[in-house]
This record gives sequence, structure tokens and C-alpha cells, in this order.
Amino acid sequence: MHSFAQVPGWITSHWSALNGEPGVSARLVQHIELSFVSLAIALLIAVPAGLWVGHRRRFEFLAVSTANIGRAIPSFAVLVLVFVFMVNVWPEIAFGPGPTVVALTLLAIPPILTNTYVGVQSVDADTVEAARGMGLREREVLTRLEIPLAAPLMMAGIRTAALQVIATATLAALVAGGGLGRFIVDGYAQQDYPQAIAGAVLVAALALVVEGLLALVERRVTPRTTSAGTESR
Repeated sequence: MHSFAQVPGWITSHWSALNGEPGVSARLVQHIELSFVSLAIALLIAVPAGLWVGHRRRFEFLAVSTANIGRAIPSFAVLVLVFVFMVNVWPEIAFGPGPTVVALTLLAIPPILTNTYVGVQSVDADTVEAARGMGLREREVLTRLEIPLAAPLMMAGIRTAALQVIATATLAALVAGGGLGRFIVDGYAQQDYPQAIAGAVLVAALALVVEGLLALVERRVTPRTTSAGTESR
């Protein structure tokens, strides 16, 4: 309990750089950058693939298999495999954010891919055919009908991926990748438990903030199924 009580003071006193070491603010920025870049790359890969699979209703087995494999491999194992691969193939970027970004991207793709194609595929087939019968082209069917209806499920996948990425980004400290995980690793190594606990608290706080923001976005993109002017009688 004494260590927990020291956490607020430790965060305050280490907010800026101290003795040449990056402070909390710098580590927080590093953590956000790692998470944002990884999630952005995953979105660029998984969303188009999921939209294509869901709209065309083809290669579902391949998408499911890819998602299951990604979920089955532990996060730390993915980071270690990517790190070892880069050490042997691209050693100049092995020690730094490179392996972490690749590993986090691979971990973020499965939930985004799965929720995207399931969301699009779950749109009522009769509604889709009716839209085609009205003269809408395939791209219009996707952008004006399927994506808006699938948006809530797609956002749920993005929320899951974002939280997983933020939590796993703490492992970047193990391969000199920076981030808030540095406080956890260094704290345990130096038996500085207020530092280790502060790192964990900061990661949890960041995850909660991101979860809240994405929950608001998900609420905004959820289609309204009832008229705003309808009143209960």
C-alpha cells in the first residue's frame, strides 16, 4: 500500500526529463505514437480486405483462419519472432520501434478484419438486392448501404484492437522500443516499485481514455433505427 501511495508523487516528480532520462510525458508520447502508427497500418490493411471479403462473400474461410491464427499466437511470442527476424534480416532497425510496430500491427489486424467482413456480410441480403434493383452500382451499395450498417460492428473491432495494441505496446521496452512499458521494466529491475506501479497505472489510464473516446465514436456511427420525431404514446 505504501508503494501505491507514492505513485502520484512519483508521476509528478518524473513528468519531465530527469537526469537525462525521458520523463512521463515523453514516454507517454512514445506509447501513443507506437499505438497510433500500428493501429493505422492495421486499418489500412484489414478494413479494405474485410470490406472486399464481406461484400463479395468470398474467401471467408481464409479470413477466419487468418484471424484465428492471429489470436492464437501470444503477443510476446509475436514480438520475439518479429525481433529475431529483424535482427537477422534488418539489424539496423531491430533495436527500436520497428519490431514493436510490426508485431502490434499483426495483433491488431484479426479483430478489425473479422468485425469488418462480418459486419458487411450480416447486412440483409434482400436489402442489398433491392439497392441493386434501384440501380445502385456495387461501389454505391458498399459505401451507401453496407458500410453505414456495418459501422457499429466495425468500430467494435477497432476498439478491441486499440485496447490490445495499447496494452501490448508495453512490451516494446523489452526490445528498446520505448513507451510506458519502460517504467514497468526498469521499476522491477531496480526494485523501484512506485515506478513500476506508475507505469501500469499510466497504461491503464491511457487505455480507459481511448476506450471512452472510441465508445463515443461508435455511438455516433450507429444508425438510428427509429425516427427522432416519434414519441411514445
